[in-house]
Amino acid sequence: MAQWQAAPMTRDQHWTAADLPNLSGATFVVTGATSGLGAITARELARAGGHVVLAVRSVVRGQRLAATLTGSTEVRRLDLADLSSIRAFASEWDGPLDVLVNNAGVMAIPRTVTVDGFEMQFSTNHLGPFALTNLLLPYITDRVVTVASNAHRRRGIDINFEDIHSESSYSPWRAYQQSKLANLLFTRELQRRLTKSGSQVTAHAVHPGYAATNLQARTASRTQRLVLALTNRLFAQSDMMGALPSLYAATQPLPGGSYTGPGGRGELRGHPAPAQMSPYALDEYRARKLWALSAKLTSVNFADIPRDSGHAS
Repeated sequence: MAQWQAAPMTRDQHWTAADLPNLSGATFVVTGATSGLGAITARELARAGGHVVLAVRSVVRGQRLAATLTGSTEVRRLDLADLSSIRAFASEWDGPLDVLVNNAGVMAIPRTVTVDGFEMQFSTNHLGPFALTNLLLPYITDRVVTVASNAHRRRGIDINFEDIHSESSYSPWRAYQQSKLANLLFTRELQRRLTKSGSQVTAHAVHPGYAATNLQARTASRTQRLVLALTNRLFAQSDMMGALPSLYAATQPLPGGSYTGPGGRGELRGHPAPAQMSPYALDEYRARKLWALSAKLTSVNFADIPRDSGHAS
């Protein structure tokens, strides 16, 4: 347990960002920190005393946000849809990193292909965080937090290993849901490997419930964007509430492999509480198969990362 962590909160206590412990001396990386949940996560971690690295595609936007934050921050470029950018970010890292928050993502966008030839949602939401996490593991001292979604629990959602990049057919929502299932399988397999290696580093997943963010404004259909804008106003919780599971999982004592989301009805709203995974997300065979495929596609693997006694192992 990191030295900043407070005693765990019980389920009936409404944990908020005001309950964050003093994070002085701790370093955090938050991907996708220029807007939405990432911006709030970065803001609150810095406000509590942590040193926060905003890992963002647009350095200009990142610097603009950093100028508004209270506390210690810096901005570094990272494009999770580009393996060369991920490798460059990791190669420039030096020194301990307490917590990596894999927050960045895209949702239900039209089918596009990355510079590496991968379907954009699967790449940005899963392959990018997979590669980044493994490349940074030699420096991570406490935990990895990955933002998933309760959309992974929709009926019939599974990993399509035969058409992982949706080349035969493409549904923006199914591709998104598949990538979010991948986040959970990745978290569970990462925790299994960390435990097996004797590492004290832990892996955690979170989801924000139904939170009003800018993701909904980037979906494939104009009609869907209009509908989501309306339902955001009527039903969604605030982005501040949506960021609470990330903040909670990044700073509170939790068992490895935990999954945290809003504690209200349907896990759509509310304060942080244990969340439920689909049966597929709990399947160890799928987790190992996805890991092997991800390692092949990215040329990055857990076993290939050198570890010294002062870091993850």
